[in-house]
Amino acid sequence: MQVRLIAVTTPLIQVDNVQLTPEGLIAYCARVSSPHQETPDYQKLLAYCIAHKHWSVFEMVDMTVEIVTSRAISPQILRHRSFQFQEFSQRYARAQEIERYQPRRQDSKNRQNSLEDLESETVAWFDAAQERVARLTLEEYDKALEKGIAKECARVLLPMATQTKLYMKGSVRSWIHYLEVRTDSSTQKEHRDIALAIKKIFIAQFPVTAAALGWS
Repeated sequence: MQVRLIAVTTPLIQVDNVQLTPEGLIAYCARVSSPHQETPDYQKLLAYCIAHKHWSVFEMVDMTVEIVTSRAISPQILRHRSFQFQEFSQRYARAQEIERYQPRRQDSKNRQNSLEDLESETVAWFDAAQERVARLTLEEYDKALEKGIAKECARVLLPMATQTKLYMKGSVRSWIHYLEVRTDSSTQKEHRDIALAIKKIFIAQFPVTAAALGWS
């Protein structure tokens, strides 16, 4: 799993001869009906908007991140329809890597949960099974390509653990919702790890908003 920041909306205007920050732009747009639109302070305003669920103002700024994960996790991310996505295409480019997962035991009381208490022998078996599958599928996939079989057909041989890369762009409002949902313990650990990494980026880029949300 890898996550990195690609882009954040950059304001082109100044207030009091100071370049607006992305959060400053949110406040500037939020004050469109106010005679004090160019007030430089906005901590209380953004906190007020969050407290009173005035979410539309947080649609004025976007953030884009790059995510490297498996094809097992990317469909979960793509379900968040308020975002825009670009994903690595196995139709046009050759798959390169197969990711490995640390196995966990299925929670018998909660289908959305898994437990890290498997016996070492079971963990070792699963690790070896992943290696066998990765080696076999990549070998057969490469043979298919060598025989001239189209990538869009050869990809049927690849497992869900095949690595993919996607770009995810959304408004601050969308990111708030995504992070609230996907950092919850009900989210699969591999996806939750991605969300937690994005949350760190979000806090660094939008510290006032994060503080108002109680994130640290």
